[in-house]
Amino acid sequence: MARVSFFIDGFNLYHALENKNNNLQCFKWLNLRKLAESYLRKQDTLVDIFYFTALAYWDAGKVSRHKLFIQAQESFDVKTIYGEFKKVTKHCEKCDKNYKTHEEKQTDVNIAIKLFEQARLDTYDNAVILSGDSDQVPTIRATKANFPSKRIGVLVPPGRHTKLLQQEADYYSKIKPYQLASSQLPDEITLANGKQIRCPLEWK
Repeated sequence: MARVSFFIDGFNLYHALENKNNNLQCFKWLNLRKLAESYLRKQDTLVDIFYFTALAYWDAGKVSRHKLFIQAQESFDVKTIYGEFKKVTKHCEKCDKNYKTHEEKQTDVNIAIKLFEQARLDTYDNAVILSGDSDQVPTIRATKANFPSKRIGVLVPPGRHTKLLQQEADYYSKIKPYQLASSQLPDEITLANGKQIRCPLEWK
């Protein structure tokens, strides 16, 4: 029997579902708890689900949909940890000009801190990082070096590939489309305060 916690890189998962090549846009209204539970053995206990994300403050529509998604997750006891977007200047090689864009910050650090913190507090035996970002490799190495009894697994979103994560993790799996399909939230959810929220029309 093992205590298991999940650490979900929200934007890594979102962009995998948003990618038109994956044809998975209809699965954005995802029940993160149900998805996590589908990866547990019968004898395991799901302790925590941490969802790491940030709000795209410059786009009111995206923020509105994202907040609905977060409310839905929190109604299933998923804990949200926020990073932030910052304006950055990048250079276009094709036109040789600089341009302004937004870049999400802090998720990698937030995952590392929470993973390490929860290991120190001994809240889990096994941790699962849901991400296809190889920037999580140092996080895995540091946690395993300091807490060798902890097992760190990786769950990779569709269309993502990273051998480095696979090499560092104690176990490794990829999310399949049928698992997304069977882990959807109901179209309408009633929150604890009685408020009803619905899946955004843009996500259907």
